[in-house]
Amino acid sequence: MRIEQHDYDVIVIGAGGAGLRAAIETRQRGLRTAVVCKSLFGKAHTVMAEGGIAASMGNANPHDDWQVHFRDTMRGGKFLNNWRMAELHAREAPQRVWELETYGALFDRTADGRISQRNFGGHEYPRLAHVGDRTGLELIRTLQQKIVSLQQADFAEHGEHEARLKVFQECTVTELLKDAPDGRIAGAFAYWRESGRYVLFRAPVVILATGGIGKSFKVTSNSWEYTGDGHALALRAGAALINMEFVQFHPTGMVWPPSVKGILVTESVRGDGGVLRDSGGRRFMFDYIPDVFKDNYADTEDEADRWYADPEANRRPPELLPRDEVARAINSEIKAGRGSEHGGVFLDIATRLTPDEITRRLPSMHHQFRELADVDITGEMMEVGPTCHYVMGGVEVDPDTAASGVPGLFAAGEVAGGMHGSNRLGGNSLSDLLVFGRRAGLGAAEYLAAGHGPEPRQSDVDDAAERAEQPFAPAANAENPYALHSELQQVMNDLVGIIRVGEQMQDALRRLDELRERARNLVVEGNRQFNPGWHLALDLRNMLLVSECVARAAVLRTESRGGHTRDDHPGMAPTWRRTLLACSLSRDGVRVDEQRQLPVRPDLLELFAAEELRKYFTDEELAAAAG
Repeated sequence: MRIEQHDYDVIVIGAGGAGLRAAIETRQRGLRTAVVCKSLFGKAHTVMAEGGIAASMGNANPHDDWQVHFRDTMRGGKFLNNWRMAELHAREAPQRVWELETYGALFDRTADGRISQRNFGGHEYPRLAHVGDRTGLELIRTLQQKIVSLQQADFAEHGEHEARLKVFQECTVTELLKDAPDGRIAGAFAYWRESGRYVLFRAPVVILATGGIGKSFKVTSNSWEYTGDGHALALRAGAALINMEFVQFHPTGMVWPPSVKGILVTESVRGDGGVLRDSGGRRFMFDYIPDVFKDNYADTEDEADRWYADPEANRRPPELLPRDEVARAINSEIKAGRGSEHGGVFLDIATRLTPDEITRRLPSMHHQFRELADVDITGEMMEVGPTCHYVMGGVEVDPDTAASGVPGLFAAGEVAGGMHGSNRLGGNSLSDLLVFGRRAGLGAAEYLAAGHGPEPRQSDVDDAAERAEQPFAPAANAENPYALHSELQQVMNDLVGIIRVGEQMQDALRRLDELRERARNLVVEGNRQFNPGWHLALDLRNMLLVSECVARAAVLRTESRGGHTRDDHPGMAPTWRRTLLACSLSRDGVRVDEQRQLPVRPDLLELFAAEELRKYFTDEELAAAAG
C-alpha cells in the first residue's frame, strides 16, 4: 500500500489555542513543525470561548495578583488541582496576554487605554481580558496570523516550498506510532478527510492539543471535533489519564429551540450583570450558596445590587459562584418544577444593562438568540440550562514541561489533566491554552536537544491502515455508526451526566460494554472518499474508550466534588481529599488506580486561612507542610 509520508521534528495534533501556541514556540526554536487539524484551519473550538482570558494584570482592580488568581483556581478545583500547574498558570498568564498584544490582538480597553477586564464566576476580582464576547475568535485569529507570518519568513529565506511550519488541515490522526526498542514516540498515522488517502507523519515528538470529549454526551456546547481523540490516542500509546470523573456542565446553554439545545451562552452575560430567575421571576441563586463560599457571596438581593455599584465594598452576587455550583442550582430548580416552559431557567440581562450596552458588550449573544431562538435579549429573558462543556480530566503531564509518561508525547490544553482539579473557573481555559501550549513547545525542544531519532515500525503502519478499513468489511450483525453514536450519547447524558448515582453508573458500564461489542460490527457504505459515516465510525472507537474512563472513575469516587455530583454521596468526603484517580489501558481494558496528590508547597498554603485548609487537609498534613 502506497502511503504519503512527511518527516518533521514535531507533530502538533490540533489547531486550537494550545496547538498553535505550541507550534509557534517549536518553530521559533528552529524545529520543523507540522500542525495536523481535523477541521479547517481557523475553525478550532477555541473560537467558542467567548468571555475572556483570565490573567491577574490588575487593570480593573490593583489588588489582583498571581497569588489571588492561584487561590481562586485552587478553591474552584476543590484543592484537587495539580498545584504546580495552577501556580505556573497564575504566574505566567499576564505575560501570555501581553504577548498576544505584540502578535496583534485587539482587546477592549479601559478609559485610560489599558486592557479591559471583566468579572467571571469564581474570580475574586475582574480578571478576564476580553474582546466583547468574541475573545476566543480573536485569540485564534491572532495566533493564525502569527503562524502565517512565520511561514512567510521561511518562504523569504528558503524559497516558496521550504516552510519549516506547515498546517495539514482536514486531516485526522487515528494512531500514534512508537519505535520498537524503548517505546518512544516515532510518529502518527492519519488520513485526509476529503480523499481518504493515508498519511504517515514521522517525528520523534507529538504534542496533543485535541481538546475535549463533549460529543459523547447528547446535550453539549462542544462542536463535532470533540470526540476525545487525544485522550484515546494517549491512552492507547501507554499514557495515563487523570481526573476523568470530573466533567464540567456549563450552567448556561441554550434550551430552545431543540435544534440548538446546548449551544453555549457565555458566562460574560452573568459577569456583566445577568441574573438567574425561576418561572415565577424569583432570583433563586441566593438559596444555593455553599457554606464554604458564604463569606464571599451576597445572600440578599440588596447586597448583591450594591456590589454592582461598588465591587470592592460588598460580596459578589451568587450568579458568579463557580460553574459547578451554579449548574447544580439550576438543575435543582428544574427538578423542583420551577423551570421554564422548555426545561431550563431564565437568564435576565435586560434589567441590568440598556439595549445599547447589551449590543455593544454582548454582540454575539444578541445575534445568537435573535437568529436562532427569535429572542431579543435587550428586552426578553433567555432560556438556559446546563450543557456538557469541558472535561477537567486528561493526560497526566509534568507541570513544567507538559510531558506525559510516554517519551516524546506531550499534551496541552483541555486534553491535559491536572490544572483545574475537580472544576475549572471560567476564563482559565484560554490562559491555560497559552501558558501550557508554550510550555509544551519548550518541553519538546528540550527533549529533542537530547538527540532522539526513533523510527516507526512498518508493521504498526500496516496495522493502523487495517484497523481504519475495518468498517468497510461486511458483518453478520451490521451496526450503523449514527445509531450507535446516538445510543452512546443518551447513555452518558442519562446515566453519567450532571447528577450521578452509583447504580445508574454501573448500568452505564454494562451498556458501554454492549456498545463496545456492537462497535466491532460497525459497517459503512461507499469508499474512503469524503465518507462522514466512516469518519464517525473511527471517532466512535475513541468516544467509547474515553466514556468508559469517565464512568469507571465516577463509580469509584463516592463523594460529590466539583464537576462530579453523586446523589447517593452528596458531600465532599474526607477519605477522598487529596486522592486522585488515574486511568490506564491494560490487556483487560480500562484500569483505574488511586494515587495521592503531591503535597502543596508550604509558601502556597500560607495564602489560605487555616480554617479553609482544614476542609481539604488533615491536621497531620498541615503540620507536616509547616514543619
